[in-house]
Amino acid sequence: MASMTMTPSLPFARPPRPVTLAVVAGLASAVLIGKALPTPMDAISAAIAPLCASANAASPLDKVEVISSHALPNVAGKRVTVVRVFYGPGGFTPPHRHSGSVTAYITKGEIRSQLGGGPVETFKVGQSFFEPPGSTHMVSANASTTEPAELIAVFVADEGAQLTTMLE
Repeated sequence: MASMTMTPSLPFARPPRPVTLAVVAGLASAVLIGKALPTPMDAISAAIAPLCASANAASPLDKVEVISSHALPNVAGKRVTVVRVFYGPGGFTPPHRHSGSVTAYITKGEIRSQLGGGPVETFKVGQSFFEPPGSTHMVSANASTTEPAELIAVFVADEGAQLTTMLE
């Protein structure tokens, strides 16, 4: 009986999908714009940062970073501001409210949240929650005391509004 040698076949690469190409092109554009415009973004961040209060944080790792802020050309007097909120282990923001609508998307760890007298909920990576304008955010905290957590918050508020107001 003759011995047969099998040659492993190499998998064929599929052509990239249009969505994949669009995502890669978008990320590449964002990187190029970010490198080309550091000074304007620093100026925008400096102007917007005081509107994103993060006083009295529980961890020195807690911080709020403005990603972008733009006037909405199709909605007079409104601005969309995107921020990244970092919580160190055990980190939190004291009770507060926002002047506009906020949608939060969890990108790392788990976040505990409570609006008004509602239940305390825990959100994991990939989940989101919505805060109506003026609602009282009683709990906004990292659910872990050992790992960091992070979320992206998208604010839609009046132009020049104080985005976050701490409660006493």
